[in-house]
Amino acid sequence: MRTRYATLNRTNSPSMQQKKSRILSLPKIQAVAAWGPGLLVMLADTDVGSIVTAAQSGIKWGYRLLPLVFLLIPVLYMIQELTVRLGIFTGLGFGELVRKKFGRGWAWLSLVGLTVATLGSLVTEFTGVAGVGELYGLPRSLTLPTASGVLLLIVLSGTYRRMELIALFIGLFELAFVAVAWVAHPDLGTVVRQASAIPFGDREFMFLAAALIGSTFNPWMIFYQQSAVVDKKTVPEHLSAARWDTAIGATLTQILTAAVLVAAAATLGSGGENVQINGIGDISAALTPMLGVKAAHLVFSIGVLGASMVAAIVSSLALAWGFGEVLGYRRSLENHPLQTPWFYVPYALCIAGSAILVGVAPNLVWLNIGAQVVNAFILPVMIVALIALATRSLPKAQRLKGGYLWLLICVGTVVCAVGLYGGVLGLL
Repeated sequence: MRTRYATLNRTNSPSMQQKKSRILSLPKIQAVAAWGPGLLVMLADTDVGSIVTAAQSGIKWGYRLLPLVFLLIPVLYMIQELTVRLGIFTGLGFGELVRKKFGRGWAWLSLVGLTVATLGSLVTEFTGVAGVGELYGLPRSLTLPTASGVLLLIVLSGTYRRMELIALFIGLFELAFVAVAWVAHPDLGTVVRQASAIPFGDREFMFLAAALIGSTFNPWMIFYQQSAVVDKKTVPEHLSAARWDTAIGATLTQILTAAVLVAAAATLGSGGENVQINGIGDISAALTPMLGVKAAHLVFSIGVLGASMVAAIVSSLALAWGFGEVLGYRRSLENHPLQTPWFYVPYALCIAGSAILVGVAPNLVWLNIGAQVVNAFILPVMIVALIALATRSLPKAQRLKGGYLWLLICVGTVVCAVGLYGGVLGLL
């Protein structure tokens, strides 16, 4: 017994505790802790709206929109990397920074855009949850309240880090989409031939291109990642790790989107001109010849549930942070709900309201693609605001300037122009 107590005392001795503290304070260990916001916001980017848009793109146009999906990776990284820099070096969320630099009017304008994008996104996420439930004969009266309750419990779990780990775990279910694309066995020759034949003059093609752009650049992504970096207390020494987090996330989300497009193109391809995706069940049915009914439902359901739940968490948290930043009240997942009720109330309200809307409206899938096009219209305002903040608010060494500034302006202009042109053309 004496030996046992001696061992315990040595284990819990001050020298041992100091050693543990030194290990945890090593730069590499701390850098790993900076990972998370980029991966999480990108997993959320592959939401139900993105899935439906990508699937419809593959069905209608085969692989012709696949190059656009991959060309957007560097642009997505460049935009989200600015949010990382702004969050680390200013210590302020996007909404608060806009309010302090440009005034309440511009801050409210950004908040309106965020609100529209978030509500549109949340409705599509809950249509995904309802669609998965209906594949298994479960009514919306059961699936929607259950999903809402889970989303509330995750955010009330205690801290930002805990919420982030739970959400990342759920988001990894989206890797099922890669397995679906692999099983589809796309013909490489067909991929190359169709990807090099781009019908720029076609109205429907350009409208779907605008929807893909809008599904890639959600306004809530900017609000979320910058606020998450601040809430996580990421320091300048970990900028490199945060950049890698963002780069890997940007690549992963576009791979997932491409996987859905490829699976849809390989099963129905450009021969499906008259096929219209009206829900998750239709996409799952397209996979039945490859996987069988049960396997198709299971694999796709796992991916869709992961996508919809993560996107719902991220977009609603972005809105809650955005309201707090623009209105100037306390907002942090580190605070108890009773300490910061006005942070948690917007989160709960938009979750509950979206679930109720999907529950009473029988068919809102038309919002899936339409919401993405709305994002494409909001995108120019968000990029201009980001660039303006990055040229004025950052320390001189981190300020956006020179060739990189002009590169971002050029590629941002091209992406915005294509999104606006396709969106307007499709509405005419």
